[in-house]
Amino acid sequence: MLKDSAIMAVLPAKDISRAKEYYRDKLGLESSESMEEDSVLYRCGGGTSFLVYQTDNAGSAKNTQMGWEVDDLEKEMADLRGRGVTFEEYDMPGLKTENGVATSEWGKAAWFLDSEGNILNLAQRT
Repeated sequence: MLKDSAIMAVLPAKDISRAKEYYRDKLGLESSESMEEDSVLYRCGGGTSFLVYQTDNAGSAKNTQMGWEVDDLEKEMADLRGRGVTFEEYDMPGLKTENGVATSEWGKAAWFLDSEGNILNLAQRT
């Protein structure tokens, strides 16, 4: 059954070399293996992973494509800002950020773009 199976996010990259540099230098992630020549796999906490693969379709999604649940949102944001990551600001019905952070009943969240234009997210539950 799918409910018992591991899940893996898949993100597009127009330039796989540029994406590898971004995930290493900005997010501090090292690839664990390469699935094919133009792809790379990253492993994260709790047995989760994500694949980045080269395609011309990168950066076309206008929605959050992947996110990390963190224990201390502000600490993670400060670390990432120190590495050059810029957080998005939103002001639309149902979503308003202040200094990059949206707050609601469920917790706090922040969004940023990777080198390929993919929308990534950090979230901290209350």
